[in-house]
Amino acid sequence: MAEVNNQNLRDDFAKAYEDFGDAIFRYCLYQTSNREKALDLTADTFTKTWEYLSKGETKEVENLRAFLYKVANNLIIDDRRKKKSLSLDTMTESGFDVQSGQDEAEQYESAYDGKIALEAVKNLDEKYRDVLMLRYVDDMTVGEIAKIVGESENNVSVRIHRGLEKLKEIVNH
Repeated sequence: MAEVNNQNLRDDFAKAYEDFGDAIFRYCLYQTSNREKALDLTADTFTKTWEYLSKGETKEVENLRAFLYKVANNLIIDDRRKKKSLSLDTMTESGFDVQSGQDEAEQYESAYDGKIALEAVKNLDEKYRDVLMLRYVDDMTVGEIAKIVGESENNVSVRIHRGLEKLKEIVNH
């Protein structure tokens, strides 16, 4: 019986890695602006999650996606405490691509708009920047974000709303 549960756990974890690995990497890359650091943080996220789940703590994890982001977020916070850096140029140099499949003029316009948006987001307070990235880049629900940041859904909704207002102010200036 334990072997079946262990195999189910392995299968579920492998599926989670397949489903969320790229998104966790992008989140880490955006937060650190360093491809190697993002790769390390992504690996650490899945390693720590596996260690936690393999101890039999699966009942505590209701939403594996939100749990993975919570682990990644905690690792990023730990990393920021060691060294704080955020650079759009580093992201661009490390291969962050705005979008392909458009004609050349649209690509330049999208790249320019994307650069303006990323610069504006970079100027937000961290508490607004993080929830906006989780909501609009990673397409997470308010409930998932609340679990990641450890706050109520109401607080997260207010923070998203205020972050958008501040972002509008930055872009309009």
